[in-house]
Amino acid sequence: MDYSLEPPHSDKLFVQAQKPFNAEPPAAALVEFAYTPEELVYCRNHGPVREFEEDEYRISIKGAIEKDISISLPQLKSSFPKARVVAALQCAGNRRNEMGAIKPVHGVGWNSGVIANCSWGGVRLRDVLNHAGVQANNSSHVCFASYATLCQDDEYYGASIPLTKALKQEDDVLLAYEMNDETLSPEHGGPLRVVVPGYLGARWVKWVDTIIISPEESPNYYQQRDYKILPPEIETKDQARPVWSKVASMTALPLNSIIGSAFKVTPSRLHVKGYATPGDCGNIVEVELSLDDGITWHPTRITYQEGKWSWTIWETEIQISGSSGELCCRAKDEAGNVQPRDGTWNMRGVAFNAWGRLKW
Repeated sequence: MDYSLEPPHSDKLFVQAQKPFNAEPPAAALVEFAYTPEELVYCRNHGPVREFEEDEYRISIKGAIEKDISISLPQLKSSFPKARVVAALQCAGNRRNEMGAIKPVHGVGWNSGVIANCSWGGVRLRDVLNHAGVQANNSSHVCFASYATLCQDDEYYGASIPLTKALKQEDDVLLAYEMNDETLSPEHGGPLRVVVPGYLGARWVKWVDTIIISPEESPNYYQQRDYKILPPEIETKDQARPVWSKVASMTALPLNSIIGSAFKVTPSRLHVKGYATPGDCGNIVEVELSLDDGITWHPTRITYQEGKWSWTIWETEIQISGSSGELCCRAKDEAGNVQPRDGTWNMRGVAFNAWGRLKW
């Protein structure tokens, strides 16, 4: 692969892999902002980053539609109304190093900074598909592909979502060309990427150039194999081969929360701050903090939450004794679900959502 176009990146990021380039910010920096600034947005790549001329960029739409079409990015911007959604983009491997501490896992070693809450601007996918004349049923899929660069495990990067999700206006699926009111940069998928609020980042295809309406999910490696929660007894790819087709592709990530920072404001008081993310059962309603490994819990204050797709920022001050200890946090959602004490191990190290922990 050609890695000559490695992306520019903030010196505030921890580089977790050089080729392809993968990097994340410290969680302590992340939780200081409601909207994640560009320099703190993580970089997740399965191949080298490419730059494109916006005026020449085109997207093709084909499959179960009235006729195949090709639209340039300038045409896309001028022909469809602009939409905006605030949504948290989160890698399925967020907190992978914590799962890897239980037993080794396969994948880039991530801490808890592989998440970014941003305002995304673009056009609604449903508007584009309706313009193309979708002729499919409710069991169909929208397959996204980027042939922009080579990938580690396939000839292109691909993913898919159910057509029903793509066509629901309230699900806010976008073809995005802006992030936080700025032109989407190449390292974050510019000039055009998919935004699928509520789904893991693997479905938010960067540099999207092809959309196919299909009766089947995308056949791509990253849809069919890479992002699946395999049973804990599966420990190798050889063991996984007969199982992959029987396990559903990941969609929403589970209810989660972590502690981003904790510092003393007095010798006996800690100021604690973190984030929480919802699963698919409603937004965060409460985050609790424990000093004694879950024997007793203390409420925290939610300081930011915007719509149903954003993350939640929370903070509190808590009385402490002694010179050191460990904090735990857990989140609750609108349906009454509570973040579990322990996460379930899987070979790929995805969807880890045990209580957030931080030593002080």
